[in-house]
Amino acid sequence: MSLLEVSGLKMYYQTREGPVHAVDGISFTLEKGEILGLAGESGSGKSSIALTLLRLLPSNAQVLEGTVRLDGREIMTLSEEKLRREIRWKRISLISQAAMNALNPVFRVGDQIKEAILAHSDIDKDTAELKVKDLLTEVGIPPDRYSSYPHELSGGMKQRSIIAMALSLDPDIVIADEPTTALDVIVQAQILVLLRNLQRSKRMAMILITHDLSLVAEMCDEVAIIYGGEVVEYASASKIFHNPKHPYTIGLIKAFPNIVAKKSRLISIPGSPPDLIHLPVGCRFAPRCPYATSKCKSEKPELLEVEPSHLARCWYASDMHL
Repeated sequence: MSLLEVSGLKMYYQTREGPVHAVDGISFTLEKGEILGLAGESGSGKSSIALTLLRLLPSNAQVLEGTVRLDGREIMTLSEEKLRREIRWKRISLISQAAMNALNPVFRVGDQIKEAILAHSDIDKDTAELKVKDLLTEVGIPPDRYSSYPHELSGGMKQRSIIAMALSLDPDIVIADEPTTALDVIVQAQILVLLRNLQRSKRMAMILITHDLSLVAEMCDEVAIIYGGEVVEYASASKIFHNPKHPYTIGLIKAFPNIVAKKSRLISIPGSPPDLIHLPVGCRFAPRCPYATSKCKSEKPELLEVEPSHLARCWYASDMHL
């Protein structure tokens, strides 16, 4: 049994123009101690997947179908109270995309982490404070910065504080949604090393959401490429980078700088991601795909196994290569 099993998950945002197909039949599994990467362009639905898993959704969002099982337990049907008390933070925590702005500017950093612990556990305030100081030390922040306000911390220290908060109840899974956004390159590298070391030492599973393929290559065991609210390719990181089977994946890789190859030239993907309200009839990538045929534009492909443990949503996946 996998730690997390997501099957056929659909979540649409209801608007006046029609439903936005943000999460449209997503399926994947996550094993203990594994890092799964969700990669794709902005607007592909990656962050919406994270919010759907934790049901941290706005009022116009509607989960239509699908299952999410944590250790075999269905969590999409749990009440809000059970989800808050038993799942969020304790079993699954989130490093949000806006982590740099996630701290309340008028409260001390340590008190904000302590508040999260007290809201989701039954320990007393003194024990929680000691735990916060231990967490700060663990993420590389001196424990005497417990009383600092967010404006007194650098960007890297704020990010480390959010990571400490995400780890405060020793979750089984951490969802890291663009965890290095707005940080400079040096601090990004430090944060990634920190996350990887913590993940390995605590044997946590992690879902890393990013549009940066270098993070995927460096951090992830398995990768799901997301396009237009769907998984278009799903395999190990090694297979994704060395033998991609979907034109979109190939386009992403070719659009990424290669510092090893001689005279390498970046090739951008033409066009724009699909309108998730007015989707094309056939393959969602067909309007941008250099290999598209009339079949691609009229018939929608399924996500099928092309090779052992390698899935792709393309009529011509077996013929694709870098």
